[in-house]
Amino acid sequence: MWWMILGIYVCSEGDRAELAADDLIQWKRHIEQVKAELLEQIQGVLGDLLDKAIKESVRSYSSHSRVDHRMEDGKVFMARRSVLDELFEINHIRTIYHMFIAALMVFIISTLAVDYIDQGRLVLEFDLLFYAFGKLPTVLWAWLIMFSYTLAGPYHALTLWGGLYHSSSVPGVLSLGVTLLLGALQACVLGVFPIYVVVRYQLPPASRFIIILEQVRALTEHSYSPGEAPKFPTFSSYLYFLFCPTLIYRESYPRNPYIRWNYVAVTFAKILGCLFYAYFVLVRLCIPALMNESIQPFSTRTLVLALFHATLPGMLILLLAFFAFLHCWLNAFAEMLRFADRMFYKDWWNSTSFANYYRTWNVVVHDWLYYYGYRDFLWLSRRRFRTAAMLSVFIVSAMVHEYVFTLCFGFFYPVMFCLFAVFGVVFNFTMNDKRKSPVWNIIMWTCLFIGQGVQVCLYCQEWHAQIHCPRTGSFWELVIPRSWSCN
Repeated sequence: MWWMILGIYVCSEGDRAELAADDLIQWKRHIEQVKAELLEQIQGVLGDLLDKAIKESVRSYSSHSRVDHRMEDGKVFMARRSVLDELFEINHIRTIYHMFIAALMVFIISTLAVDYIDQGRLVLEFDLLFYAFGKLPTVLWAWLIMFSYTLAGPYHALTLWGGLYHSSSVPGVLSLGVTLLLGALQACVLGVFPIYVVVRYQLPPASRFIIILEQVRALTEHSYSPGEAPKFPTFSSYLYFLFCPTLIYRESYPRNPYIRWNYVAVTFAKILGCLFYAYFVLVRLCIPALMNESIQPFSTRTLVLALFHATLPGMLILLLAFFAFLHCWLNAFAEMLRFADRMFYKDWWNSTSFANYYRTWNVVVHDWLYYYGYRDFLWLSRRRFRTAAMLSVFIVSAMVHEYVFTLCFGFFYPVMFCLFAVFGVVFNFTMNDKRKSPVWNIIMWTCLFIGQGVQVCLYCQEWHAQIHCPRTGSFWELVIPRSWSCN
């Protein structure tokens, strides 16, 4: 019996050792998880402290060297990664990203299944996508003309003016002549020419977006070299500025030591995936629901149902546009140019106020509006009309957005202008930075869902009306949405 008792004792000791080993492994995993969370919090705090320290140093240096006060707290470029690139290293966030990819696979499978049931064969057509990006050769040569002018025209005109200014006997006349000449060229090549190409060649929507967005980018490029004495940029610096993902000019930017071509290829593949994702969202979620509503008599109930049916696809399109352009497109060009400052956006999804959302959604455009719109307005008004400066920025942004949508869709329907200039201003002052509760983050997301539903619903209805409702030939049909009077 004694050997049986000894065997039981040995077995029990082995089980205890195994349990102790399991507990030790779980404890180590818990410690690693806590350590990772602490490191993330510490990195966030250190990053904020570093940003504040750099801004303070720039402020003190600017005041010490008596630089123009408009450049105080100027844009500071530093080597940093995009927020999503950092978040995707966390397993939990990467799983959410995988869920979106799985949803795309479901869209593809469902499309193939429905086509097979309806037609008896597998059909995967992308006719809507090919239509939207049609006439790309026209887009290419139009872009080449605009880029060639932007590269050669303003730079050489200002260089010529700078070389002749001090030796000229009439510098005022010379400055006026160069200003008028450059203004006329800007108006013709970057103002009228893109509109002519879009209207004359009847480009489809996505191709129009390429031309018009390039027009806006070329017009908003603002060259400014900080320092006590302004100097002309070198041609290589100016050429680099035309391609790098920023609208704030500097003679030099922080650069990475090498190019990760694998990262570039994967990023462009993600852009292509987003295009197909948006196509399936429109084809499977948006168009069928709105088509069913469009064949019913117009009523308040029909409009409300169409609006809420469009909230989910509208929000998905917004997220896809953000990820494809602000993350993938800008990061791809930044990587190819070794541009190290990847702060193209911040964590706007955590915003508890629309004021913070507007600052963090698109940092590239926000920086330009802030430094060359808001602060220049304050400088001209001697810092007395801050509210007027803020309103002017909102109005300019709303007008540019409406201009882009009007030309790209081919009709005037000021939905975007009203959302920016009316609701955007109201939300900016009511849902300000004093709102810190998580409830306000829920309210912000709810407003975004509804706003995207309004845009997708109304623009799709107007597009349908523009196609199926006959023209009357009057002037008022150009400024009054046709969907209001067409059954």
